[in-house]
Amino acid sequence: MSLKAFIAKSLLKLPSDWLIKMSGGRPVEIGGRRLDPHFQFIAHGARKQPPISTLPAATARAASAEGLAMLAGGLPEGVSSEDTHFTTEGRDIPIRIYRPFGQNPNMPVIVFYHFGGGVIGDLNTSHEFCGLLSHICKAPVVSVDYRLAPEHKWPAGLNDAIAAYEWALQEAETLGAPPGQAAIAGDSMGGNFSAIIAQEMQKDHKPLPVLQVLIYPATDVASDTPSMHLYAETYPLSKDTMDWFMAQYLPDGQDTEDSRISPLSETNLEGLPPAIIVTAGFDPLVDQGRIYAERLTDAGVDVEYRCYDSLAHGFTAFMSVSPAARKACEEIAVLVRDHLRV
Repeated sequence: MSLKAFIAKSLLKLPSDWLIKMSGGRPVEIGGRRLDPHFQFIAHGARKQPPISTLPAATARAASAEGLAMLAGGLPEGVSSEDTHFTTEGRDIPIRIYRPFGQNPNMPVIVFYHFGGGVIGDLNTSHEFCGLLSHICKAPVVSVDYRLAPEHKWPAGLNDAIAAYEWALQEAETLGAPPGQAAIAGDSMGGNFSAIIAQEMQKDHKPLPVLQVLIYPATDVASDTPSMHLYAETYPLSKDTMDWFMAQYLPDGQDTEDSRISPLSETNLEGLPPAIIVTAGFDPLVDQGRIYAERLTDAGVDVEYRCYDSLAHGFTAFMSVSPAARKACEEIAVLVRDHLRV
């Protein structure tokens, strides 16, 4: 651990009232919600850094990776990980496979897609959360390092995500899971991918995921809901950052209402697999996740919806420094386990 990371983690262990005093003096309250003091402290410090929207994509990736590494934790005891790849259409897609001690052979493989707006992120982005998910579910988890924009614009990353799901179906038995089954999960853009994969598999009459787990998902990339304005300046995702992501991610002139970009645009949601949808209160996307949950419920889909009001977008990456984020992540993993046990 670097000295900078040691100092940051040490400060974040201070009592909540101290963190608030060191980051503005008063709790941050927006829309009737009060921000977790640990996120308030992190967001206060982040103001000293240039906005991500002012950086080239490669610089933004490096800065994000460095910042997340300072706050990252390790794997739970009894979980191992292996970096490998699979090949599709002549290209290799890197993946990281998590295996728990005492794996339950009845639990399906879980394919996970990290956050990052389709522009930033890698296999380290959700490392700790994937380990937690594997540990609690006693299931293999496959994290996918899909291609990123602007070097690879939509639908490159989505196509990699679909290929990873189909690879997992084929390799499930090799991973010690029931053959021909897989759950899909992801946060933010990873949640977007997961929702789209469920829809696309249904349209193509292919095997559906046994469960879709959408954590603060982007379901409407051109959204103009109240939360997009109410939480327009929150950290780590602001409206400005979201707009920058989409400018990198989408080809010029692309229709944002395409359901392979905005799954909320899909009119037929009947028959989709069960869903766990989780949102964060301090997030421009909070309305999108809630509305998609409501749409799925109206279509007869089994949906478990939760909003963690005090947390901000990206909280799966902050579980080692925010007790509230850790508690939320543990609860999500238990929800996944209990749904997959049925």
